[in-house]
Amino acid sequence: MNIEIILGQEFGISPTHTKNIINLIDEGCTIPFIARYRKELTGSCDDQTLRSFYDRLNYLRNLNKRKEEVENLISEQGNMTDEIKKALDSALTLTGVEDIYRPFKPKRKTRASVAIAKGLQPVADFILKQNNPNLEEFAKDFVNAEKEVNSVEEVIAGAKDIIAEMISDNANLRKKLREFFEKFAKIESKCALKEGEEVEGSYVYENYFNFSSPIKNMSSHRVLALNRGEKEKVLKVNLTVDQDKALEIITSMFITKKSCYKELLEEVCLDAYKRLLFDSIEREIRSELTDSANEQAIKMFEFNLKPLLMQPPLKGKVILGLDPAYRTGCKIAVINENGSVLDTSVIYPTPPQNKVEESELILTRLIEKHKVDVISIGNGTATKESEIFVANLIKKLKRKITYAVVNEAGASVYSASKLGAKEFPNFDVALRSAVSIARRLQDPLAELIKIDVKSIGVGQYQHDMPQARLGEVLNGVVENCVNSVGVDVNTASPSLLSFVSGLNSGIASNIEKYKNENGMFKNRLELKKVPKLGDKAFEQCAGFLRIVNGDNILDNTGVHPEAYKATEKLLKMFGLTDEDVKNGNIKHLPNLIDEKGAEKVAEELGIGVPTLTDIVNELLKPGRDMRDDLPKPVLKSELLDISDLKVGQVITGVVRNVIDFGVFVDISVHQDGLVHISEICKDYIKHPSEVLKVGDEVVVKVLSVDVNKKRISLTIKGVTEEEKEQAIGAK
Repeated sequence: MNIEIILGQEFGISPTHTKNIINLIDEGCTIPFIARYRKELTGSCDDQTLRSFYDRLNYLRNLNKRKEEVENLISEQGNMTDEIKKALDSALTLTGVEDIYRPFKPKRKTRASVAIAKGLQPVADFILKQNNPNLEEFAKDFVNAEKEVNSVEEVIAGAKDIIAEMISDNANLRKKLREFFEKFAKIESKCALKEGEEVEGSYVYENYFNFSSPIKNMSSHRVLALNRGEKEKVLKVNLTVDQDKALEIITSMFITKKSCYKELLEEVCLDAYKRLLFDSIEREIRSELTDSANEQAIKMFEFNLKPLLMQPPLKGKVILGLDPAYRTGCKIAVINENGSVLDTSVIYPTPPQNKVEESELILTRLIEKHKVDVISIGNGTATKESEIFVANLIKKLKRKITYAVVNEAGASVYSASKLGAKEFPNFDVALRSAVSIARRLQDPLAELIKIDVKSIGVGQYQHDMPQARLGEVLNGVVENCVNSVGVDVNTASPSLLSFVSGLNSGIASNIEKYKNENGMFKNRLELKKVPKLGDKAFEQCAGFLRIVNGDNILDNTGVHPEAYKATEKLLKMFGLTDEDVKNGNIKHLPNLIDEKGAEKVAEELGIGVPTLTDIVNELLKPGRDMRDDLPKPVLKSELLDISDLKVGQVITGVVRNVIDFGVFVDISVHQDGLVHISEICKDYIKHPSEVLKVGDEVVVKVLSVDVNKKRISLTIKGVTEEEKEQAIGAK
């Protein structure tokens, strides 16, 4: 199997670029580095394509490795044939390889293995030849009391068991049956609860108490819902398929048209199907459905996480973080424009204490003392009451102030972590959460990377996912975001630095230690003085680390040090200087390059056109944060309650989560509303992600409200242009 050819065909990449990507990966280059600084070698493949390429490369290499293992195992048994070797060579999946190995795989004790041990294999072979009617005469010779074979009937029964297992182990048959199931099988579920039995939360599965769907039409969220319902013993789930048609597939392979053993073999085929094949194929199909659903769900995590991490930072603001609670009180932390903690407190405006006036006095004092601009409220327990309290307080303040509700998922994880304890050793866990909630609004990326990304709370069924795979993909998203934005090496925390291409937690700690001992970095080359940051690590990380107000203006851009000479030559070519770059006097550079010809300029500089384009883009915006171009966080000053909502009401909201069957929208009533996929737009879409992402601002209309179940149904497509304009105007 030629991996390069397969990858090139699957990804539509030329043979040269395919080979280059594999070589770069094998050299230890990171995906962000390859995507950003090796475009000429890859044909400008983006980060997402390269990550998919990397995953597929690993799969194919593991497939080749398993093929070699299976070939050696079969050869050691002395069973290798040209036919088996050809089948192994042409297998394209691990499942296909395991099907080929199945007949030769050492088995636990089975009815067939017992019969074989009793010497009945020749009888099975005799029957399968289907040309000699004298079976009982032939079987007599195998009656053997010492082997506990006491009659001809027992001989034939043992032979039938052997044939049934041979049928079950046939790789071609299993492939055909699997394809048949994939096309025609249905997945069904029924309520597994006994009459009168109640399980907390079982109403969630009401739609699946009498459910049936062709497996080819099953969406990933339904598969995951069935799996969870089955795991919680609320649902009983199984596959159904036309047994007669399945048997036709089996008998057509094992019974000749004029067989004198037709009836006997039909009986064996039925036994093989019901006792061995059906359950096995069902497990495989459901496993494949689950794997596919998991991958889709993980993709949704990936899709939702990136815009969450890439939310624009709220720069230059003093922020008060409020971690809501009931009995233990709301923890307060005020941070300055740089994220340093200025003050902390605890207030009790919520039940059971209800010390509203006292809490207003404390919060007012903090706001006036530190000139707070924004209040950041966590969206956990007691958020509704805390938000009402804050909204009412804002109306009484002289200072203009706004608030935002932020996703506090994972804040408690960070607060109880070693990192949280190291950052704030004198704070209790809840106060650390308040700081984290404030910082999440101030700089979401810098704060959220401190938390295990699986705990951030976007997507669906995160606890049901294969955790290693989920972590791998989500960490890739974090790595992509961090390196896309770039990191100020002099202000970044070790947590943030550890996600930079080429770095790890050890080197990140060494960078922090170097800064503490030697002061701020003045230029990128100084990074080489950091212990364990060798030439390879420097190559991978240097372009993503920024040095503000350093010795070289290029150190505050995404231009890699390896391209500094070409960049200086470019500026000199058109009579420009570093001062022109600092002062923004190079806006005409793209026009100058176009006049001369980009290819000619690139050739004179000894670089490719993609690299030239990237250099020019960086020179036009030194030090600029790409997140500043994205929609700013939504800040509020008043609050609605779910009971205030009316059917037909039009409201502006923000997309908080995108899932397979719709999107959840924050409409400032504490409980997010659901816009079903059918209510997103008038045109048909396969998935909500085609038109919406986390952080998008939308205008929605209320379709229904269930206060008891806290369910809000919304529509986007049902909003008229006039209603949309009025809602935006009111906002």
